[in-house]
Amino acid sequence: MTRILIIEDDRQLCEALASTIRQYGYDPLFTDGFDSLDKQVETLKPDLILLDIGIPSFDGFYWCLKIRKATLCPIIIISARDASSDQVLALENGADDYVCKPFEKEVLIAKIRSHLRRCGDYSGETSGSFSEKNGLKVDLSRMELSFKGETSPMAKTTVSHKEAIIIKALIDIYPGAVPREMILAKVWDSKNFVDENTLNVNIARIRKKLEEVGLSDALETVRGYGYRLIIHS
Repeated sequence: MTRILIIEDDRQLCEALASTIRQYGYDPLFTDGFDSLDKQVETLKPDLILLDIGIPSFDGFYWCLKIRKATLCPIIIISARDASSDQVLALENGADDYVCKPFEKEVLIAKIRSHLRRCGDYSGETSGSFSEKNGLKVDLSRMELSFKGETSPMAKTTVSHKEAIIIKALIDIYPGAVPREMILAKVWDSKNFVDENTLNVNIARIRKKLEEVGLSDALETVRGYGYRLIIHS
């Protein structure tokens, strides 16, 4: 059964989330307090995490960054804080999505299903599940991005599920541009429940990952259309 970890200090909401999760056939998990959450995630091995921002001790932003280093599973932030700056910070710290309280349970479940489906599409893939062009390679089975230029050594970095899917789409259509709508369809199924910040932050994270492997200014915005890779090997 799919295991969903709930990190929420509001007991009433925590129980309501657990009830909803069970209703839709998922197995809710809970942490033992709010210390060393990254270590608890490593032990529990959830398939998806629901993380509140306003938890005791360090806040959810801090723990999102720590947890992302421990797992590649989807992290959905649930918070009453609806400022765009909070949503951007959460996404920059490794979250995959952001849901503002109060929320309709159907919307949350739709997001959970979408993220789990995307993870399932690329989990357990063979070594053939990759795309490569001009030395840039994304491996969906390892969630790894690498680049080997003609005169530069191999450089590697890890990527999230969403980043890997977007990069693969960019490589597959290279040197063409990928329409924004195609990215939304591949990663989020559609534009439903996806705001501009979510896509923009993911694109910004991909630019940073490309820089980590030695490719600066490699992702170009095609105004009014989408995005295009520029690979100088």
